[in-house]
Amino acid sequence: MTVVTSRPIALKIDPSISDRVKRLANARQRTPHWVMREAITQYVEREEKREMFRQDAMRAWSDYRETGLHVTAQEAIDWLQTWGDDHEKPAPVCHA
Repeated sequence: MTVVTSRPIALKIDPSISDRVKRLANARQRTPHWVMREAITQYVEREEKREMFRQDAMRAWSDYRETGLHVTAQEAIDWLQTWGDDHEKPAPVCHA
């Protein structure tokens, strides 16, 4: 069984943000601690996804520069417009 432990961490925030967190926590019937943990968790998850997207784009750009293989924007649009259609087309084939 994996035990998840938490560590306290000091975080300095402006008094106006602190007041807003407290008001939101009260409105949601949560603690300010819960609101801050939730906000940090959502931020980290969102930024991790953005970083993965950026890394994928950088790999794709590198692959394109090495091989020259690509699909045109119009080919991609034509394919995407068939999604969910009874006559959905297969993904376009990369070409030089």
